Amino acid sequence: MEPLVGTVGQPRALDALEFGLAATTHGFNVFVAGMPGSGRLSTVLDYLQTLAADRPPPPDWVYVHDFADGDRPDAIALPAGRGVEFARAMDEFVEAARREIQRAFESEEYDRRQREILAEIAAEREREEQELTSFAAERMVALKTTLMGVASIPLVDGKPITREQFEQLPEAEREAIAKATSEVEERAAAFVRQVRRLEQEATRRVRELEREVALYAFEPLLRELRERFGEIEGVLSYLDAVRDDVLDHIGDFRGEPEPPPLPLPGVPPRPRDFSRYSVNVLVDNSATTGAPIVVERNPTYYNLLGRIEYRPAFGAMVTDFREVKAGALHRANGGFLVLEALDVLRHPFAWEALKRAVRTSEVRIESLGEEFSTVPLATLRPEPIPLDVKVVLIGSPFLYHLLFAFDEDLRELFKVKADFSPDLEWTREHERNYAAFVSRCVRDHGLRHFDASAVARVIEHGARLRESQRKLSARLLEVSDVVAEASFWAERAGHELVRAEDVELAIRKREFRSSLLEERIRELIAEGTIVIETEGERVGQVNGLAILDLGDYSFGRPSRVSARVSLGRGRVESIEREIELSGPIHSKGVLILSGYLQATYAQEWPLAVSATLTFEQSYDEVEGDSASSTELYALLSALSGLPLDQGIAVTGSVDQHGRVQAVGGVTRKIEGFYATCVVQGLTGRQGVIVPAANVRNLMLHEDVVEAVRAGRFHVWAVRTIDEGIELLTGRRAGRRRADGTFPPDSVHGLVAARLESYARRLQEVGSAPEAPEQAQEERR
Repeated sequence: MEPLVGTVGQPRALDALEFGLAATTHGFNVFVAGMPGSGRLSTVLDYLQTLAADRPPPPDWVYVHDFADGDRPDAIALPAGRGVEFARAMDEFVEAARREIQRAFESEEYDRRQREILAEIAAEREREEQELTSFAAERMVALKTTLMGVASIPLVDGKPITREQFEQLPEAEREAIAKATSEVEERAAAFVRQVRRLEQEATRRVRELEREVALYAFEPLLRELRERFGEIEGVLSYLDAVRDDVLDHIGDFRGEPEPPPLPLPGVPPRPRDFSRYSVNVLVDNSATTGAPIVVERNPTYYNLLGRIEYRPAFGAMVTDFREVKAGALHRANGGFLVLEALDVLRHPFAWEALKRAVRTSEVRIESLGEEFSTVPLATLRPEPIPLDVKVVLIGSPFLYHLLFAFDEDLRELFKVKADFSPDLEWTREHERNYAAFVSRCVRDHGLRHFDASAVARVIEHGARLRESQRKLSARLLEVSDVVAEASFWAERAGHELVRAEDVELAIRKREFRSSLLEERIRELIAEGTIVIETEGERVGQVNGLAILDLGDYSFGRPSRVSARVSLGRGRVESIEREIELSGPIHSKGVLILSGYLQATYAQEWPLAVSATLTFEQSYDEVEGDSASSTELYALLSALSGLPLDQGIAVTGSVDQHGRVQAVGGVTRKIEGFYATCVVQGLTGRQGVIVPAANVRNLMLHEDVVEAVRAGRFHVWAVRTIDEGIELLTGRRAGRRRADGTFPPDSVHGLVAARLESYARRLQEVGSAPEAPEQAQEERR
């Protein structure tokens, strides 16, 4: 048998997946609803792998430094695989640019041109200085250069004079000297301005020379980058910004160290930082074939949207664009993101962040600390990345309906529901699919192969898991566990192929490991601590059947249900209901009994009875209506005085017309009562009454089937209460005659007679019974 490819059955889910994953309209993401173990994730991944293989890989995404605003890194998309190439090329460019620029500035040509510029400026300054000196000499003023500038000193007979000497001169001579000095000072101020202009001109021309030399050195490197990546949108503008920044920071490339912010003795200057020219490859699809499929097992806020990390530096935490890290949405961009819905909801802020990203079709990396801080924080704000992803959420049907009811965004963003059925039709096709699934388990996990009988036993177990003779369980995880365990026991037994007996042993062992509580309850029943009678007859007492569900294991256990009646006011009370140990469905079943009694026996006489019903030795909450027929049998026995066979247990719900309806867990219930009868001794008369509608749900253990086949145990299927009461009492139920009465020796006849006598007694004492509605209102 070739291993299974894909999933078993699930045409509805596969149709929804095919549509939802192919639809390109916004909002048509997929919510896969199914129970755990039904193959939800494996089916989705198998389908996605087939679908993604035909699609081209999405582009790489990189973050680069924004030279205009360093806190807002720019995002650039490159063809798949070229992000790493671009990052490597930029690193090589920086190294080559440093080398070529240093070499250019060490050349004789640069020294010659720099000297020419400085010589021209020096000559111009010397000329201006000579003109100023001549101008001052003509006016008998000497010049002296000080820290404050150029000072003018008057001369008389070629010698400097002091202030005292100046004050002793005639007024006309003083005015002439003052005028000459003022003219010289004005000319000196103009000279200072001209010198500053010349210095600025020198600086400008040297800087232009440096830019020219540097550009000549690294422009070929940039030209090569433009040729390699020029067709990519965003790269050319980034390279232009890199060129301008390199020209603005030529000193970095010439090897000049960066002075420390606070010069300290013995502290060497730091090397220049070139990290701003690096490329942060956020998403690398170089190894991706087809569209990416990302399964995020831990969908926290940061794992979904990415994060900005920090690093310690000089006692502080700093960051830059290189610390921006990708999230699952980035890695899945252009492909598919698979998430467990419950995991997303468990993590704070993850669900809202996911919806926001899907709704806006962009991924924005933000820090939660900034959002909830009372003081604005200085941090990066990377450019959002456009999002094109198909999100597949996986969860239970209950979770889907809960979100659909309470979160309006679900119906807007996840418009496609892929509903996984819990079962499959038991057909020849699905038998072959089950066999192929076993084959896949064998190949995937290196197990022993199965023979035909073992595969047949696995299929039967699949039907037992679903409790149906017509359907197989779609929870293939449980089936695969049995396959693995059966292979283990086959190896232990030395079987080359796994046989049916190995599968049976694996099933029994699994049940044995989880059945401790069931075993303890059977011990209590065997020793009489829990009173269960499986022989004899009792009035007003019958064995009901309940299911105890422990999560990984469920089993049936019998419970005594008893009824007591007396003269009363038409009330049927459940003790569990009165003490609030009864769930609403069980309470509904008790009220249905009242409706049945009124319709059957209270057409001519009021229902003058007070009855109590209870589950003996039951101390937990009772829920469900599967015991309503059991309670009715006990009540009919108590009213008629006819004993019920204690070797017969009962399950099934009842409607107001006396029809017995299907219930759940009939297989476990029958097996639970059978085990109790085995403990106390089989008599050949014991058995279980089940609804006829549940016959197709019986998937009993082989020992129970064999006991039924041998006549040591029985299973009866009934459609009405009349059929069941006849089995329990051995007397005809009785059919209503034309005059509205029942045969007096029938069960219904005896019950009607008892109720009529109750009504007459109440009339004799002059106390009319209350209507059931009044009684209920009184209790409320």
